[in-house]
Amino acid sequence: MTAFLQLTYCGVFLAVLAQQVGLPIPSVVFLIAAGALSAHGEMNPAILVFLGILGCLAGDGLWFWIGRKWGSRALRLLCQFTADPRNCSKNARETFHRHGLPILCVAKFLPGLDAVIPPFCGAEGEPVTAFLALDTVGSFLWSSVYLGLGYIFSNELDAVIRWIQHFGTALGFGIGIPIALYAGWRGLTLARMIRQLRLRRISPPMLARKLKSNSKVAVIDLLTFEEGADGESLEAIPGAFSVDPSVLRKAPYITVPDDVKIILYCSSGSNMVSARAAVGLKRIGVDKVWVLEGGLKAWREQGFPVSQKLEVPEVVAGRFGVKLPVPSVA
Repeated sequence: MTAFLQLTYCGVFLAVLAQQVGLPIPSVVFLIAAGALSAHGEMNPAILVFLGILGCLAGDGLWFWIGRKWGSRALRLLCQFTADPRNCSKNARETFHRHGLPILCVAKFLPGLDAVIPPFCGAEGEPVTAFLALDTVGSFLWSSVYLGLGYIFSNELDAVIRWIQHFGTALGFGIGIPIALYAGWRGLTLARMIRQLRLRRISPPMLARKLKSNSKVAVIDLLTFEEGADGESLEAIPGAFSVDPSVLRKAPYITVPDDVKIILYCSSGSNMVSARAAVGLKRIGVDKVWVLEGGLKAWREQGFPVSQKLEVPEVVAGRFGVKLPVPSVA
């Protein structure tokens, strides 16, 4: 256990708190290690459980307050960092409405829900006392399970630690470097695309003129979770059709004629979703992409007409000669 003898109560608390506020800290590893130390009499399991609960409540309480103060914007912020932002929000909403506050008892064991449920509870206006009570139960179960695993398998953990001590450096380089390179490459690609999109923006008046002159402009409404529960009955720019950003990112191909310009817009005007969609289009060879400045919000504010009905994707695609690989979400 020498590898973890420097682990302290404060370290366990800070690791749990850091993960709950959203930092990429593997607090589960700290809990398992602390449980193994407690099996050898190095740490008190009751104190560890208390610190695990306290760290969870502190982090979840912060997100609950953020959700209460900023509403659905807090949830959108968290979901922006997931692979499928719209479904992240939709799944959280459906799960919460199906199970209610008791979902807090098991949310920490469900990947993807742990981070979004606390701010969602705050945005829904749930009582603070009920939230804290059920979150305490969930935090107790979560902390106890991983501390218990470390306690039960403490002898096996000794063998793992000795193996890591012999091969840890090579393992770290073999796994860590590729992950770091991939993450860096993705980050640079997205940053470069956002920078390019700043130069490839189109203003609402300019788009209105192009639509009025019947220019070959395909306007894509990126289905986000920013308005409406499930993307239904949303206002849209006349002539636009909807495509889920995840469909664009996963599509094997999309054929767009050279004289057709693609205009992307979101409901909030944020560049993040548009940039990720543009990266997906670029990956399959579609380069002529522009972003509407200010999105649908700016379009409405400047008095341009909106439609309550989106165009059928296949109809618009046929009009411009765009070939879609699969039916898009309308």
